[in-house]
Amino acid sequence: MLHVNTRYLQLAFNDDLAMARKILPQIVPSDRILVEAGTPFIKREGVRGIVALRTLWPGQIVADIKTSDGAADEVAMVRAAGATAITVLGNAPTETLNLFIERCQQLGLDSMIDLLGVSDPLSVLRELRQAPTAMVLHRGRDEETTRGKVIQYRHVKRIKSKYDVLISAAGGVDLREARSAIFNGASIVVVNIVRPGSPWTGISSDSDVGAVARRFLETIE
Repeated sequence: MLHVNTRYLQLAFNDDLAMARKILPQIVPSDRILVEAGTPFIKREGVRGIVALRTLWPGQIVADIKTSDGAADEVAMVRAAGATAITVLGNAPTETLNLFIERCQQLGLDSMIDLLGVSDPLSVLRELRQAPTAMVLHRGRDEETTRGKVIQYRHVKRIKSKYDVLISAAGGVDLREARSAIFNGASIVVVNIVRPGSPWTGISSDSDVGAVARRFLETIE
């Protein structure tokens, strides 16, 4: 389970299993590194992709499945596959969010609410019976193409003043953005593993990913 006083690096795999098999052996396991089965990865590889990641990575695995309905079944599905954390969309029905958090607690998973497209995170939290493990401030991939679109750190103090939750920052995170995320109160920075020439910001798969991951860990220490 994640700890409020620890800062984490979340490495997001959004491509295919072949890339994960190439990259993960380069990463020295750490309690502060989360490996994410990204939404595109899960769509390509299915739940079996999460099972495969579990054979490659001994630590925490985030299933970025972005549940929107059927929360209890989806939480159980990814737990059986080996995930230790799972995401749900913040604009899902309140019933779904409550069932999601409750089922995560029952099965020992960390619950993460993805705030993609949510303008007021507190309006989501107020409707819940209990708070999740983490709230994800997310600038979407498509939003990265819009100049001036930024991760909404202005919500961090408002959330943390009322709820004991971790804040995760996702979407176009490089070393500079990682420093900004930690400065603004985030505890998790999500960094994409990207192919060379990709329009998305992240760690290039043809770089020394292990070394770059260590630089991120040092940056957010």
